[in-house]
Amino acid sequence: MTWTAPEVSLPQFEPVGDERTLLEARLAWRRAVLLDTCAGLTGEQLAQRSVPPSSLSLLGLVRHMAKVERGWFREFIGGEDLEPMYDPALGPDADFEDLDPARAQADYDRLLEECRLAEAALATASLDDVLATGSGQMSVRAVVGHMISEYAQHSGHADLLRECIDGRTDR
Repeated sequence: MTWTAPEVSLPQFEPVGDERTLLEARLAWRRAVLLDTCAGLTGEQLAQRSVPPSSLSLLGLVRHMAKVERGWFREFIGGEDLEPMYDPALGPDADFEDLDPARAQADYDRLLEECRLAEAALATASLDDVLATGSGQMSVRAVVGHMISEYAQHSGHADLLRECIDGRTDR
């Protein structure tokens, strides 16, 4: 049996609330939009690449966002020391390059788990917390804003990829 990405219900986004509630709700909505764009596609379809020479694919975006969730929330905010998610010998773009449609469900599930763990790490921090980066300092608030932007940017890519796969443009 061939695995197919499940249907996703987009969460309700209420535009009223305190800052933390609004930021977390917008991030949850952005995460769901990416998953919704993948809904109904097989691993083979998710792994289809865009126009050469680009290595962009929906599966690559799923893998990339799992890595980004892990890096910003668990490692940066949570301070966890974790092994690299993908083989470092494959280079910094292994999330886009090392695709296997047979692993699509595991990659999809990994993103879901990283989002769950990211939410847990975020729950332990204040938006006002400031952490050191390699190039200065960054607040937890800025990290959440960055992640919303990251998902928004990649959702545009995902929409174009989906349209190339099956013509769907309704979401």
